[in-house]
Amino acid sequence: MEYRKLANGDKMPMIGLGTWEAKPNEVYDAVRHAIAEDYRHIDCALIYQNEETVGKALKDALEEGDVDREDLWITSKLWNNAHKPADIAPAIKKTLDDLNLNYLDLYLMHWPVACKNDIIFPKKGEDFISLDEIPLSETWEGMQSFKEKGLAKHLGVCNFSQKKLENLIENTGITPEVNQVELHPYLQQNDLVEYAAQNDIIITAYSPLGRGSVPKDSETDHPVLIENDTIIEIAKELDASPAQVLIRWAIERNTIAIPKSTTPKHITSNLDAAHIKLTGEQMNRIAELDRHHRYVDGSFWTVDGSPYTMENLWDE
Repeated sequence: MEYRKLANGDKMPMIGLGTWEAKPNEVYDAVRHAIAEDYRHIDCALIYQNEETVGKALKDALEEGDVDREDLWITSKLWNNAHKPADIAPAIKKTLDDLNLNYLDLYLMHWPVACKNDIIFPKKGEDFISLDEIPLSETWEGMQSFKEKGLAKHLGVCNFSQKKLENLIENTGITPEVNQVELHPYLQQNDLVEYAAQNDIIITAYSPLGRGSVPKDSETDHPVLIENDTIIEIAKELDASPAQVLIRWAIERNTIAIPKSTTPKHITSNLDAAHIKLTGEQMNRIAELDRHHRYVDGSFWTVDGSPYTMENLWDE
């Protein structure tokens, strides 16, 4: 396994198991199988609504001696309804309780979006809170005590543009250690990746395989990346799967990939991407695939009356 080393020497595995959209009745077996297959990085979030089941899998794996806690890298995320400083500590406490852990290896601010404390997923404008009322810097500073208290070893953000990263650093003087964003050959975000490298911010790629379950009737708007001809051709050249090519592409760019799956065969195969290499010529062919296409475009935050727009969400 390859790793990204953080400033304190901790090592973050470059392939992890994503648990987004994993149903509670499936995620237990997925996590146990992943750990048995030598995954050491599990990516979670409170909003995934499966952390209790992930926690049971972690507890059982630890108690049965499948892995030691210090060898695991567990990530979770602060949800949008807990951006007020008073709500941040209860949020991480719930996550730790659900995951049966004393600490997280990494805790991330899930979105640069805030909503009212009693709202899980905003449906109308009045459910939101603007960033003028709760600045991202206020939430970010509120998260810092977790490192001092030993609740989270590392802190970062998700879905942050370069502009939002720059503003956060300028306003707080504290650089996120990680920025988790959608990243794949159809959304390569080269400028953001370069900026992160220059500022010692690790980029984690979610949806590194695109979205394989996109309905056929919407394929025009949401192309199925894993079926791309170039990716398939390169997979044949390497005697690998298209998914392995996409995961390896992320690693070759020095970013971390967290493909999600609950299928044992795919979980094992995805980790085997660590054993293939892409040539410079193959990387160049993949570079030509960029469409700036978001599968997770954030439009669900831009309902009527919301203070969030596609422009101020992505700063594009």
